Amino acid sequence: MTQTDNAGRLQELGSGKIWKLLLKYSLPAVVGTVVSAVYNIIDSIVIGHAIDDPNVVSGIAVTFPVMNLATALGMLIGAGSATRVSIVMGQNNKRGAEIILGNSVQLTVLIGITYITLFAIFLDPILRVFGASPNSLPYAREFLLWVLPGMVLMNLTFSYNNVMRATGYPGKAMYTNMIGACMNAILAPLFLFGFHWGIKGAAIATDISMLVTAFFVMSHFFQKKSTLHFVKGTFKFNWPVIKSILYIGMAPFLINVAGSAINAIVNNSLLSYGGDDAIASVVVFNRFVTIFVFIVIGICQGMQPILGYNYGARKFDRLFGTLRLAIICAMVFTSIGSLIGALNPRFIAAMFMQDPQQIECAVNCLKITTIGFWIVGFQIVGTNFFQSLGMAGKAVFLSLTRQIIFMIPLLLILPHYYGLNGVWSCYPICDVVASIVTAFMLVWQIRKIKRSPLPQKEIA
Repeated sequence: MTQTDNAGRLQELGSGKIWKLLLKYSLPAVVGTVVSAVYNIIDSIVIGHAIDDPNVVSGIAVTFPVMNLATALGMLIGAGSATRVSIVMGQNNKRGAEIILGNSVQLTVLIGITYITLFAIFLDPILRVFGASPNSLPYAREFLLWVLPGMVLMNLTFSYNNVMRATGYPGKAMYTNMIGACMNAILAPLFLFGFHWGIKGAAIATDISMLVTAFFVMSHFFQKKSTLHFVKGTFKFNWPVIKSILYIGMAPFLINVAGSAINAIVNNSLLSYGGDDAIASVVVFNRFVTIFVFIVIGICQGMQPILGYNYGARKFDRLFGTLRLAIICAMVFTSIGSLIGALNPRFIAAMFMQDPQQIECAVNCLKITTIGFWIVGFQIVGTNFFQSLGMAGKAVFLSLTRQIIFMIPLLLILPHYYGLNGVWSCYPICDVVASIVTAFMLVWQIRKIKRSPLPQKEIA
C-alpha cells in the first residue's frame, strides 16, 4: 500500500460524508464487539448448563469485578493511545503517532505482568471482597487462576485493536475480534462437554483465543505497508508521551475501576438480602445488557477516530454532526434492549440457569433493572465524546457520577427500606440521573467550543 493510499484513509475522516464514515468505522466495531458479547453469553450459558451446581453461576458473577479490573488496566493504555494517535494524525504528526505506538506496547506488558502477579498472590481475599461466599469461591478461584495468564494478551489485543481502527483499518479490527471470539465459542463447549474439564475448560478456551487474537493484531503493526507500524527508535520511554496516554486513558480506566468497586458493594448487598441466587441474577442482567452496551461501545469506537481527527483539524461542524448521529443510533439500540428485558425476562433467565428459584430471582431483577436502560446509550456516547477529544477529566467525572456519586449512596439507603428490590432499583435511577448530568455538560462544552477558536489544549 502506498503513502498516498494511507493518507487517503485519514483524509476521508475530514471530508467524507459523516453518516457513511460512522457506518464504515462503527459497523466493523459493532460486529467485533457484538461477536465478543455473544461469545460471553454463550460461555455463560454453556457453564450454567454443563455444570450441575447452581453455585457455579454465582461463582462466575464474582469473577466479573476482577476481570473488569484487568480490562480497566488494558483500557488505560488502549483508549489513551488510540485517542492520542487520532488527534496527532489529524495534526499531520506521524512521527508522534509512531512514538505513541512504541511506548504503548511496553506499558501494556509491564502493567499486565504486575497486576497478574498481584492477583495471583491475593486472589482469595480479593474474591471475598467482591462477594464470594463459601459456596461460590471454589468456582471463582478455579476460573481466574486459569484465565489470568491470558489477560495480558487480552490487554494487547484491546490496545492495538483500537489503534488499528483509529489509523484507518476498521474492517481489519473487526476480523481480529471475530477470530478470537469465534474460536472461543467453539473451544469452550468442546472443553466443557467434550473433555469434561469443568470451569477451567472455559478459562483455557479463553486463553487460547486471546493468544490467537493477539498474534493477528500485533502482526499488523509489524507490516511496513500499514498506515502506522513499529519503527526503530520509538520504543524508548518518552515520559511526556506516556503522561498523555495515561491522562486520556484514565477516564475508561477509572470507569472500570469504579464499576468493579460498585460490583463489590452490589454483590455484598445481594449476598445480604438475597444470597447466592441474587448474585447469580447479576450474571443474567450483565450478560443480557452487555450485548446492547457493546453495540454502543462499537458505535463509540467508530465515532472516536472521526471526532479525534476533526477536533485536531478544527472542523467543528463535522465534530457535532458525528456526535448527534452517534447519540441517535446508540439510543435506538438501548431502547430495544430495555423493551426486550421488560417483556421477556423469563426466557432470558432460563437461557443462563436451570434452578427454578434462581430463575424467579433473575426475572424480578430484569423487570426492575432494565426500566431506565433506554437512556444508557446517550450517557455512554456523551462520556466518550469528552474522551475522544482528550478531555479526560470531564469524561472521568461523568463516569463517576453514575458509578460513585449516585450509585453508592443509593445502595446504602434503598436496600435498607426495600430489601432486594431496593438494590435492583438503584440501576434505573442512576441511569436517568447520570444522563441528565451528561446532557448539561454536553450542552456547556459544545457552546464553549463554538465560542472559542483557541487550540485544543486551551479548550479542554
